[in-house]
Amino acid sequence: MSKKVAVITGGSAGIGEASARALARDGWHVVVAARRLEKCQAIASEIGGDAVELDVTDAGSVEKLASKLERCDLLVNNAGGAKGLDYLRDASDADWEWMFATNVMGTMRVTRALYPQLKAANGLVINIGSVAATDAYKGGSGYNASKYGLRGITRAFRREEAENQIRVTEIDPGRVKTDFSLNRFEGDTQRADAVYEGKVNLTAEDIAEAVRWVASLPPHVNIDTMSVMPVDQAER
Repeated sequence: MSKKVAVITGGSAGIGEASARALARDGWHVVVAARRLEKCQAIASEIGGDAVELDVTDAGSVEKLASKLERCDLLVNNAGGAKGLDYLRDASDADWEWMFATNVMGTMRVTRALYPQLKAANGLVINIGSVAATDAYKGGSGYNASKYGLRGITRAFRREEAENQIRVTEIDPGRVKTDFSLNRFEGDTQRADAVYEGKVNLTAEDIAEAVRWVASLPPHVNIDTMSVMPVDQAER
């Protein structure tokens, strides 16, 4: 394949879908990977890419993805999310375990599985973090902890692979109006809508443009960390 290959986890909606479309417009061959295979297939069909069913919490699913790919020039670790908004005193084991399994272990698992392809390509890894990785908020302890963990992965991996010329970038969005809050509140539209009501909100396409720009830079340039927030979100 002459085109460079980009793999996007959590590619079936939101930031992942928008990033897939943006990268395809820039000439990348995009592998759209997520649990919802039919949605991935629809996107891949529109952008001339490939679709792969992927559950980042399942080691077998991740290894199956890696076995299908001879090449990976760019990995966008976008799969992730939050569960609930409980204070620590009311924390749910199940919610915390899901967030760590997805946001932390999932990122490690996919990056490790695709490492041979990334090393061969002197590739780029973009981890979609959050401003929640730099400051905590009430009710966010589980999500904060998982995104702090993702930041730790990103920082360490950047140092480990600098001599191999693998670039590693963390993009930390602020408030982006997607299905993030709807999923967080298990379909409670009233609670989800309240997060964005009366505020200036980013779109998935705004973050996708950041992904596209980072991926467009020459291989001697590494964007270390980028925070992207709406104009009215001055505090994290």
